[in-house]
Amino acid sequence: MGVDLDSVSEATSGAIGSLLSTTLLYPLDTCKTKYQAEARAHGQQKYRKLTDVLWEAISTRQVLSLYQGLGTKNLQSFISQFVYFYGYSYFKRLYLEKSGYKKIGTKANLIIAAAAGACTAVITQPLDTASSRMQTSAFGKSKGLWETLTKDSWSDAFDGLGISLLLTSNPAIQYTVFDQLKQRLLVTNKNSAEKTAITLSAFSAFVLGALSKSIATFLTYPAIRCKVVIQAADSDDDDTKKAQRKSKKTISAVICAIWKREGIFGFFKGLHAQILKTVLSSALLLMIKEKIAATTWVLILAIRRYLFVTRGKLKSA
Repeated sequence: MGVDLDSVSEATSGAIGSLLSTTLLYPLDTCKTKYQAEARAHGQQKYRKLTDVLWEAISTRQVLSLYQGLGTKNLQSFISQFVYFYGYSYFKRLYLEKSGYKKIGTKANLIIAAAAGACTAVITQPLDTASSRMQTSAFGKSKGLWETLTKDSWSDAFDGLGISLLLTSNPAIQYTVFDQLKQRLLVTNKNSAEKTAITLSAFSAFVLGALSKSIATFLTYPAIRCKVVIQAADSDDDDTKKAQRKSKKTISAVICAIWKREGIFGFFKGLHAQILKTVLSSALLLMIKEKIAATTWVLILAIRRYLFVTRGKLKSA
């Protein structure tokens, strides 16, 4: 079975888009994660606003620590987006070929997106957990990737996997909404005088990406907050907080803890920060992906042609 070049092109452009958007927005992501990870105890909390995290980094002269874990996050983002876009594109094309349909329905799209997301979550969960622990570590005290993963047992590297699988509904909703809106917009452009409108403009891709991600983020945010709390770095302050780590392993324990300490609104703590970060990140990702998709396809064809010609010369030699 040959390599699906369409899927490789989609996966490569998606992964590059993810890499660039993650790097550009990483300080915001660090502030967001530390803010979300803090659980209110006895009516007190260290960070009352998202900007408090930024101010702490500035006041302690640890601004560069806003980038702690960037390498791991980029590796995780690149791999996850490549796997996701490849799986999503490949399964969608396979479904259309087997079913004979010209378009993919909403239900089938959700199932395919969820399946691609589940595969991605299992493969990249250790990197996801490690990057979260690095970000939520005290400024200037973040450990390296290997030390972070081996500090506890390997099973701890898969903390939050259950919620990650549940959150496959997030990109499923996002990309389904994006694809459906994209198809409608391109059909409209095709029927108009602009016959050359094959791909979305950068602005259109940004708007559709922001809208689709906003909807997905709002619907899945309580699970996102629980996942951050589960994956947060251990506190080295005292043995009591280390012991509390054991009670935060399960989804049910986290839900109960947030409910008791913060109430129903605790499940939505940091929602504005999550929407700001993820909407900008996803919109940039999809915008970059749309603009480099054609270039990526040409490069892949050029590489394939070069390898084919080289192989032919070696055989004839």
